[in-house]
Order: sequence, then C-alpha cells, then structure tokens
Amino acid sequence: MTSPAGRYAWEARADLVVVGGGVAGLTAARTASLRGLDVLTVSKGGPTDTSTQYAQGGIAVVGDVDTDSVESHVVDTCEAGVGLCDEAAVYSIVESGRDAVAALAALGAVFDRGRDGEVSRTREGGHSTRRIIHAGGDATGAEVQRALNAAGLPVLFGAAAVQVVTGPHGVCGLVVASAEGLGVIHTPAVLLATGGLGQLYACSTNPAGATADGIALALTAGAAVADLEFVQFHPTVLYTPGGVGRRPLISEAVRGEGAILVDTKGNSVTAGVHPLGDLAPRDVVSRAIAARLRELGADHVYLDARTLDGFETRFPNITASCLEAGIDPRTQLIPVAPAAHYSCGGVATDVHGRTGVPGLYAAGEVARTGLHGANRLASNSLLEGLVVGERAGAAAAERRGVHAEVVDVVRTPLPALPREVVQSIMTSHASVVRDGAGLDVARKALAEAEDCVAVGVSELEDAALTLTATALLEVASARAESRGCHTRVDYPNTDPNQRRSTQITLGADGVLGLPENLSTGVQ
Repeated sequence: MTSPAGRYAWEARADLVVVGGGVAGLTAARTASLRGLDVLTVSKGGPTDTSTQYAQGGIAVVGDVDTDSVESHVVDTCEAGVGLCDEAAVYSIVESGRDAVAALAALGAVFDRGRDGEVSRTREGGHSTRRIIHAGGDATGAEVQRALNAAGLPVLFGAAAVQVVTGPHGVCGLVVASAEGLGVIHTPAVLLATGGLGQLYACSTNPAGATADGIALALTAGAAVADLEFVQFHPTVLYTPGGVGRRPLISEAVRGEGAILVDTKGNSVTAGVHPLGDLAPRDVVSRAIAARLRELGADHVYLDARTLDGFETRFPNITASCLEAGIDPRTQLIPVAPAAHYSCGGVATDVHGRTGVPGLYAAGEVARTGLHGANRLASNSLLEGLVVGERAGAAAAERRGVHAEVVDVVRTPLPALPREVVQSIMTSHASVVRDGAGLDVARKALAEAEDCVAVGVSELEDAALTLTATALLEVASARAESRGCHTRVDYPNTDPNQRRSTQITLGADGVLGLPENLSTGVQ
C-alpha cells in the first residue's frame, strides 16, 4: 500500500520507533513494550552489527560497599570528564547501575565469577577501585547483545532511517529505506540509539556501520548536538602496518590486570605523566603515546602482558586477534597505537533521553546526557546504555495518544563526500592532537561537498559523516583550549573560562549554527 502522499512504497504505524539494535535501543524497546506501547525497532544492519557487540572491558557498576560507593564512582567519572560532566546526571545514572545490571541478569546475561562464586571485578583506567564486571573474559558486549537479542523483541533488520518527520506537535513519523523501498512509519515518538561516529576516522574500534547516523537525523530534525569535539581515542588498539577500518581493541582491563606500556626502546610511556601511570584516563594515555610516537618517529608502542598468568583464559578474544596478526601475547610484546573509539558528545538530552524536539529521544553513545563530559571513564558506556535506554523507553509513553500523521515530507538535502575522503580529512587534521591551521584546512575541504538527497544506505552514511564532521570541526575550532580528549597544540592549556559545554544546531537554511553555551548545570 502506498502512503497518503503517494511517494512511498509502504507505510506502518507504531507508538514508538527505535532506531538501532544495540544495548540502548533494545533496552528501550523492551521497556516501552512492557508499558503497553506498540514498538517497532529498525536496524540498518543485522542482529550483531552493533558497537555493543564489540565492547570488551565490561560494565562499571558499584559492587562491595566496603570498598566502593556511588560517590566514589561519581568522583572518578567527573575527574575523567575534566570539568564538563553534569554531576547531577552522573550521580543519577551511576546510582541506577546496580538495578540496571540486575535487570539484564534477569534476562539471562551471565557474568564471570571468581572461585568464591561472586561476580568478578577488574579495574580499568581512571577507576580508583575494581568495579568493572565482565563476561566471557573480554566479551562483555557480545554477552549483553546475546541476552537482549534472546528477549525476542521484533526488529526490522536491513532498514535504514532516512529522516525524522516533524509537525505541529513534534515528531510525527520516520522515513525508512528497506528492501521494499522507501517507506514511512507514522509515529509520535522516535528514539535514536544508533551508536557512534568512529567511521569518521580511517582506523577505529567501531564497526563499519558507526557512521554518525543519529547525529545527522537529530540535526535535520531540529535537535541540538553538544560536545561533539570530544572524540575519545582508545590508547591501545592492535597495530598492524597499513591496517585501516575496524581494528581490534586491546581492552583497558589488560592493563588493569598488570600489563605495562613501553616504547620501542623498552621505556615506560606514562612514567611521570600521571599518578595512575598506565591506568590514567584514556585521554592522558593516548596523548602520552602520541607524544612518544612523534619523539621517536615511530608508528606504534608496545603493551607488555607477558607476565600475566592465564592470559588466553582471561582474554580469549584478544588472544585470538593477536594470534591472527601473528603475535603471541603470552611470549611477545603487543604492538598498539591510539584509534578512534568513543564519542563523548552527541544529541543533547536529559537523563531520560529527551531532546529539545517533542517526541524525539536519544540514548546510548549517540546521546550527550552529561555523564561523560570531556572524556569518558572506561566502561561507563554499557552502563549508560542500560540505564538511559530503560528511562527513554519509559519516557516515550508520555507521547501515547499524540496525533501522528505524515501528510508529506520535504527531504533535506545534505552535503556529502565519499566516506574515504572524510576519513582522510579527519584523520589528518582532527585526530588525537589538533591545531587551528589543520582544522581550517579540514573545514575548507569539507566545504567542497555538494548537496544531495540521499536514499541508499551508502549515500545516507556518506551524508551523515560529512555533516557530522563539519559540525565537529566547527566546535573543535571554537574550543581554543585543550581539555579531556580535545587536544590543541596551539592552545595546550586548559582554560577555566571555557569550562562549558558547546552546542550546535542546523538551521532551516542548512547552515550549522555557531556553538553556544548549553545549559546543563555546568557553569
């Protein structure tokens, strides 16, 4: 059946459409379904084509009250966030962690246990104690994905979100491209849970589908995006000469268990850099590695895990990745280098996933709740996906009964360059270390992109990456300081006067608005 406008091959209706099939999306869909909403989840990939699937380390959640506390976890998170965390949001999300993990366990998720029968906990960078629970050694994300997939929630795979449609009452629909052609779903609520933007860069820990889709969907719907300049580069990604695309992550938990970083001369990389040494926050370690690489003219350093007993049992997936690359981590040094990992910013939301557009919600890596600030604390991502996913699914019930009828859609033309071109520009000029001159070069290069109305998945991804890269460069240029995972060599110090979040919006004329202060409780 064609749509009322006669322009679409199919149509459907739902109380809530969830875009994305990872931890945040499936948690939200399940929560909303339990509240009686008719939920349709769409995913452009398959059941395991998510960033959740690849998460290794674990979930940061307070355990033994004798050795840990919510307050301690909040302090660690805010210290890593270098002044840009919304402390109230941090406390709210961290405090809900234990209940969120219990709900996941009730679905069948199995976490590793020690000889005493208690859930095992490890320590990662920036954490003051061992509070990271894990599954399958280094396969926590895969276990979370398995448990949520097994819950039996209906998902329309191979369906890419094209555009959020809004009307007088806010969201009224979603345009979707599927095997049946371009379709429209009439709905008063859309929840973006599309994951990250790692594919902005030539090397990333993210899967190929992490193309900033949700950022582009939110901007074209009129929502604000905040703190986009803060892209976290994981310090220890398996290095192979000429390697591009998704690269295997060497989890922070390896260092938490005692592995050490050394350069090509055998010297410590982080000695004298930070009191926590190799377990300093990720931005600190990535900068230390980048500095050492420049100093030595090298392209990688090493992680020495040879002293760890039972490495292959504790880290089976990492062992397999290393062996595939011809490295035996039990007897050889592991070559590593920083690579794009996690976006700390995203669609501006509250801790219930609400954006400034009525009926539009966001949860997971695509969202900026105030939890991460200028640099994410290790293993807070799955925690956020579980907690905010559940809350956003519940919040969507407030849209029940709102009139949602798509009469017509004016598709938004967006600038688009091929993915490889965007990746080359961003890797060269907006990576671990940046400067104003390089950012200007990148901005001019992206300005050459021509507008298009994308339909196919590849076109949609190119457009999303181009728009997001352009927005990122704008806010990175405006932030004339170094803070967290945004490092400007021309402004090497942290400026107290810039202790504020930035936001950017897309005007009706297609021009990105200049960054402004975002009222989030950060002053």
